[in-house]
Amino acid sequence: MATITIDGTDYDADTLNDEVKAQLLSLQAVDRRIANLQEELAILQTARNAYGLAAKAALDA
Repeated sequence: MATITIDGTDYDADTLNDEVKAQLLSLQAVDRRIANLQEELAILQTARNAYGLAAKAALDA
């Protein structure tokens, strides 16, 4: 039996109605998208820092 915890309350996943299941699937999809965007942001911030360091090095040369 799978349980889902929402706001500290456990629910039996098998007893949830279709609307709740659909909302939970959407929530999971949004969470995955947020995680992907956070990863992309980290990559972009790293690239930005590298470009800044390269520009500074070019100015100091």
